[in-house]
Amino acid sequence: MNILQLTPEHAEEAATLLDAYRVTFGQKSDIGLARWFIHERLEHDESIVFLAWLDDKAVGFVQLYPIFSTIGLKRAYILNDLYVTESARKHGAATQLIEACYAYAEAHHARFIALETGADNVRAQQLYEKMGLAQEQDVQHFIKYFD
Repeated sequence: MNILQLTPEHAEEAATLLDAYRVTFGQKSDIGLARWFIHERLEHDESIVFLAWLDDKAVGFVQLYPIFSTIGLKRAYILNDLYVTESARKHGAATQLIEACYAYAEAHHARFIALETGADNVRAQQLYEKMGLAQEQDVQHFIKYFD
């Protein structure tokens, strides 16, 4: 397993994975939209994406979005997307992708990495706990969606 930071050279592989990821959340497949989204993030330096490679095939990705911690006066990151193809699961890709995020955040002196997952996504929660992430008990998150 190799983990590499996304470059424009591998944007097509990232778009294919992003499209599959979105489909798992009930979205219609739209590879053109996925290509556009990846291109925009790269072109505007708006996210950090790592790809997992197994036998020269991209089998997973993780995406970090930079934010800031005013309290810590440091950069922080939202781990917004983590996806590994069904055929590549149980090979350690998700663990290695998260470790790449940790290494990146530490190298950039980040205060924290945060993420959210579905209350029913027990498998992901177990992975996150194993990776040292802890569920916050002293805060509540609120959200307003816009169509």
